[in-house]
Amino acid sequence: MSRGRGSAVGATVLVGALVCLWIQAEVAHGATYTVGGTKGWAFNVVNWPKGKSFKAGDTLIFNYDKTIHNVVAVNKGGYKGCSTPSGAKMYSSGKDRIKLAKGQNYFICNYAGHCESGMKIAVKAA
Repeated sequence: MSRGRGSAVGATVLVGALVCLWIQAEVAHGATYTVGGTKGWAFNVVNWPKGKSFKAGDTLIFNYDKTIHNVVAVNKGGYKGCSTPSGAKMYSSGKDRIKLAKGQNYFICNYAGHCESGMKIAVKAA
């Protein structure tokens, strides 16, 4: 049995739809950034976000020694005062992946003296 022209058109439409879905999936994932670059989440990373453009949905990867550091998602007051507000989300795997929310995102290490030594970042996601 031969197939008519309709089969070719249907296949083309299907392929086009799949390509569109693939493109949307790629965009939805966002970019991935390793905080601190090759040095990782460490002292004096406070300036690491400068010059970078972040978007909501981008992922920050925090690599660090989990026996001596952590990551805490804090509010502006917690960031400025190097303090952990009640209910703050804490991470301690040493390989944390955190998706950015739209607006300001603040992260600190709340081990004694670490935030004060620049182990904190403020990231604005568009």
